[in-house]
Amino acid sequence: MRRRLPLLAVSVLILAVPSVAVAHPVEAGLLPFPSNRFTVPDRTSPTGLRVRFGASALPANVAGKHIDPAEWNRQDGFSPGTPILAQVPDLDPVASGIAPVTDIGRSLAPDAPIVLLNTRTWERTPYWAELDAHATSRPLLIVRPAVALREATRYVVVLRGLRDHHGTLIRGHSPVDLRRARIDTREVYLAWDFTVASAAGLTGRVLRMRDDAFARLGKRAPAFTVSQVTSFTAEQDARIARQVRGTVTVPSYLTGDGGPGSRLHYGSSAPGALPTSPGGSLAADFVCNIPRSASASRPAHLSLYGHGLLGAPTEINAGNVKDMSQAYDFMFCATSWIGLSSADIPFVAQTWTDLSTFPAVPDRLQQSFLNFLFLGRVMLAPGGFAANPAFQDADGRSLLDRAGGMHYDGNSQGGINGGALTAIAQDWTRSVLGVTGMNYSTLLQRSVDFAPFQQLMDQSYPDKTDQQLILALIQMLWDRGEANGYAQHLTSSPLPHTPVHQVLMHVAFGDHQVSPAAAQVQARTIGARLHTPALAPGWSDEAQPFWGIRQIQKYPYRGSALVVWNSGQAFAPPPTNLAPSGPEFGTDPHEFPRAQPEAQQQKATFLLTGKVVDVCSGGPCP
Repeated sequence: MRRRLPLLAVSVLILAVPSVAVAHPVEAGLLPFPSNRFTVPDRTSPTGLRVRFGASALPANVAGKHIDPAEWNRQDGFSPGTPILAQVPDLDPVASGIAPVTDIGRSLAPDAPIVLLNTRTWERTPYWAELDAHATSRPLLIVRPAVALREATRYVVVLRGLRDHHGTLIRGHSPVDLRRARIDTREVYLAWDFTVASAAGLTGRVLRMRDDAFARLGKRAPAFTVSQVTSFTAEQDARIARQVRGTVTVPSYLTGDGGPGSRLHYGSSAPGALPTSPGGSLAADFVCNIPRSASASRPAHLSLYGHGLLGAPTEINAGNVKDMSQAYDFMFCATSWIGLSSADIPFVAQTWTDLSTFPAVPDRLQQSFLNFLFLGRVMLAPGGFAANPAFQDADGRSLLDRAGGMHYDGNSQGGINGGALTAIAQDWTRSVLGVTGMNYSTLLQRSVDFAPFQQLMDQSYPDKTDQQLILALIQMLWDRGEANGYAQHLTSSPLPHTPVHQVLMHVAFGDHQVSPAAAQVQARTIGARLHTPALAPGWSDEAQPFWGIRQIQKYPYRGSALVVWNSGQAFAPPPTNLAPSGPEFGTDPHEFPRAQPEAQQQKATFLLTGKVVDVCSGGPCP
């Protein structure tokens, strides 16, 4: 179950009132963000609201072209992981006592200068806050929820008691309505509210696609084509006996040929419309590696594999994947994360010069989820891979363990997207999410991988305030194609017609590519428990490492878990929205966990039995 955060009994808030009225200050442009100023009533929406940005409201590039708000105006609220943005001139976070990422617990202190309040439960939500480290003047204040905000819920943000570098109180707006909440309005700088998107608004498109496509498929195996079978001698490959390549036929819910830049096809222009198939199909590529250990008497376990950022299915040829395949008798099969695969690199690069084109990225990612589900089904179905000679021995006997069910293992982007994929999966209940996290608006600028795209954004959208707004805006759509929009249904409160799932998260301490801070947000949201001791003394500069994440008390543990792996060659990342770039942060440990024999043992045991076992001898890993 998701961890329910306790309500603080503090004198500054009365929690029994039915609502808190807040001021909606009209500041320049979109700030503060998000805000219910940018919504209109809509009785057809689950939240009763619809986002409404004007034609020229969103940032413009250097050519003067504003981001087209059409796709954003389909939303019925804002992201559950939205960065909360405000301009506070001369703010000193330290003098103000603002909770940093290294001390999240401070955000719930009675006198915390930032209050993030759930108006349904009257619970305060933990967060961390930082000034935009990319801005040289007038940096925005960025407040980041430390756990996903509840869907279809109205939140109030209060900034109070903020101080400048001289320790002087910063005066601002005076929202007198807050007197009902017993907040001293003399110290309030700014207060406003916003509403989080509903579950249907976040996941409804993919669920419609999934349910429609599988209803058409019925009990049949999806159609597929084997285009290449390569057998290896033991001298050529000691771990993999055979590689099979081909395509799976998947109903297309995209416009045109479904290639880079294509969009979801809607049968109606209504804001709440759901995707429909225009009638065509896609040929989703696949690559499968059959381990040398597989035989008719010992058939291979079945697992999908999710590749990394802008990569390809051939990532299953990596040595660590082959090692696990042979050691634990897994046939891994992969397909492309279309939208963020190697074939998408030119399109993704150009989106940072004209973000009106960005909606195609999450649109294609949603189609990629369906592609993965169809690949999984053809691996399992009686008339699928097992019936094809490419997956049989010389006597025509299947090499696949269909009775053992399906599993999922992914790394990096495969971990991030894998959280969303798992939340909608009907054919498996256990997944390993390697070097994972969620919420790209948090991840991007904390990743060394984003540097070339940051350069493109600097050229096309040079204003640093615009850049933070852009990251918040694209998160609203990216939620549809990554774990941030699905996490509240990943391990509890499953989505309709979907089983409950269990996940094992592997995180690399000091990761240069996927911020461990984002992994902790995901762990709090899904209720994953922590292997302890997670860190040896001196590894972390956090006041309370892994705040808000409960510990595993006993092994073997049956539940979702977070295990931190330390290469011993990396150091704590910057406590701001900067990537750990430079020798002072050590060697990037991003690929370290998946390469450890102990990690592979833990993954295999979890996938096959549902048990999380201690492979680190009661200490930190490794």
